[in-house]
Amino acid sequence: MQRIVVQTFFMIGIMLVMSCRSEFEKLRISGDSAAMFEAAKKYYEEGEYNRSNILYEMIIPSYRGKSEAEEIAYNFAHGHYLNGSHVLSSHYFKNFATTYTSSPRKEQALFLSAISYYKLSPRHQLDQSDSQAAIDAFQMFINAYPSSEKIAECNGYIDNLRLKMELKAFESGKMYYNTRNYSSAITSLENMLKDFPDSQHSEEARYIIAKSSKDWADNSIYSKKEERFRKTIERCEAYLKRHSDEAHSDEIVTFKTKCEAEIKTIQNG
Repeated sequence: MQRIVVQTFFMIGIMLVMSCRSEFEKLRISGDSAAMFEAAKKYYEEGEYNRSNILYEMIIPSYRGKSEAEEIAYNFAHGHYLNGSHVLSSHYFKNFATTYTSSPRKEQALFLSAISYYKLSPRHQLDQSDSQAAIDAFQMFINAYPSSEKIAECNGYIDNLRLKMELKAFESGKMYYNTRNYSSAITSLENMLKDFPDSQHSEEARYIIAKSSKDWADNSIYSKKEERFRKTIERCEAYLKRHSDEAHSDEIVTFKTKCEAEIKTIQNG
């Protein structure tokens, strides 16, 4: 008897689901823009964002230029955001802000466009294009709304993204050094220091630059050695100017002394 009751409720549930689905499908192919608009709002309010977005996308052309268009555009972007489709929400929120420049929703749209890019930002080992796009989007928001209560939050997100990009750049430089690609290590880490002059990795970066420079000079053909030893001395001096009392300072002094001795040997033939 209990099994029959359970099966009955199960069948009723399936029938209800099928009924709801068939009603949605009937609406979707009906061509009735007004009915689809009301249904989309209902689905959106109930958190059924897949269905609301399907209907909103279908009726956008019908409502272009009408008073409902702004609500449709915002809910469409927001539905993608709440559904986790951040590639789409970043685009549609930005498009909303560009289209509805006088809308009271514009501030929130610009902010959520930036947040969408932020959510797309991957771990630091991967390509950081989305991180840079998020920084640009937050900066656009800050420029547009300098008095917004969200400014501190935006700056916090920017700091997090820059730390991730900084670590990516630093580890790329270390990887080049560890694989004995000394020229690329130097270029990569010097660029990192230009982009992130206050980096928490600045001491180690300058140490690796100097060490890469010395190793590159040591392993160069004879005609290149003097030039590269002189460049290494400059890089050692750049380290000592900023980090004279830090972990690798004694080793850097030793590098510099050895480079000076090598240059003398080369000059004496």
